Amino acid sequence: MPDRDTVYVWIGWETDGRPASAGRLLRQAAAGVLGCPEADIVVNHRADAAALVTRDTGSGRVTVPASVSRGGGVTAVAVRTGGPVGVDVERCRQLPVLGLARRWYGPTEVAWLAARPVAGRSRDFLRLWTAKEAVGKALGLGLRAGGPRRRMPVPDTGRMCPVPDVADVWVGHPHCPGALLLAVAVVGGEAEVVVVGEAERPGHEVPAVRSMSTDRTSLPVVVRGS
Repeated sequence: MPDRDTVYVWIGWETDGRPASAGRLLRQAAAGVLGCPEADIVVNHRADAAALVTRDTGSGRVTVPASVSRGGGVTAVAVRTGGPVGVDVERCRQLPVLGLARRWYGPTEVAWLAARPVAGRSRDFLRLWTAKEAVGKALGLGLRAGGPRRRMPVPDTGRMCPVPDVADVWVGHPHCPGALLLAVAVVGGEAEVVVVGEAERPGHEVPAVRSMSTDRTSLPVVVRGS
């Protein structure tokens, strides 16, 4: 297991119209975080959509929160040793940004988007949206309790930023291949984000990228003790 609290994000592309298996990606990510073979990891579904990675050891269990997102033909999973985590992925596309923002976002974010260059507004809108989704997952709320109007920091691809009005929650946008937008949120401590996955076309590997540093969602994963 890494000495430092690390969020591992694994990305898989659909093949022949089939989405990448979240279970397979979670096994890969959990193996990296927990330092064990993928074959030792068992993925179990739970009705409450919570995600946990658990490894039985001789002296007890190590539990790692996880999160899953699907969008734009991509499945993204995130696992972390140090506390709750949320991930969200979207493919960048043109949208009626200001109309959607006025419907879903608060006045501050609407004004920020209106002042942004027109050519990049769809990307900026989706950066805010993925941040809201990721933060909601990390908090265990999704977009309930006013999630779309939960104010996000101005998107910054170089670092994580604290979420306004929410204690000890950070969100950022690591580099992601192709036209994807990825948001990762963490609760309760400093974490490094490492993105690992496939390139725009399946079969072309992208090396691990240590994308940012900073100051619990779909499938529980159980790691068999050895």
